Amino acid sequence: MLAGNCLCFMPELDRVLGKRILLVDDDQGARESIKLLLNIDRHHVIEAQNGQEALELFNQSILDLVIIDYFMPQMEGCELAAQIKLAAPYLPILMITAYVEKLVDMTNPVDAVLPKPFGIDELRQTIGRLLSQTEHGSGSRL
Repeated sequence: MLAGNCLCFMPELDRVLGKRILLVDDDQGARESIKLLLNIDRHHVIEAQNGQEALELFNQSILDLVIIDYFMPQMEGCELAAQIKLAAPYLPILMITAYVEKLVDMTNPVDAVLPKPFGIDELRQTIGRLLSQTEHGSGSRL
């Protein structure tokens, strides 16, 4: 069971701890904060500040999950997610955004949306749900 910052032992935790995650956000402060939360659960976090950098890192990495900010310069999160899904359709993508209302009328290729701001429990629950739904949770890449 996951409670606050305490990790209590349960066999299913291995499915959601220590994963390889690509975190894409143009806001360095947001990336650092989210990375701190992910590091609590022993995730290996690869950071990108824009879509182009994310695609380059994606090509070089084996990943379990991608977390993408929606609103970024050069390439919005939905465009990046669409490119990733073309190459790795089973790789789960979590979109984080303060602009949830803008996603209502869009075709969005992500598997879940988490509104900003969010807490560690919401992040853990969403990651756990995405990883448990993934058929190929052992990693995907371009």
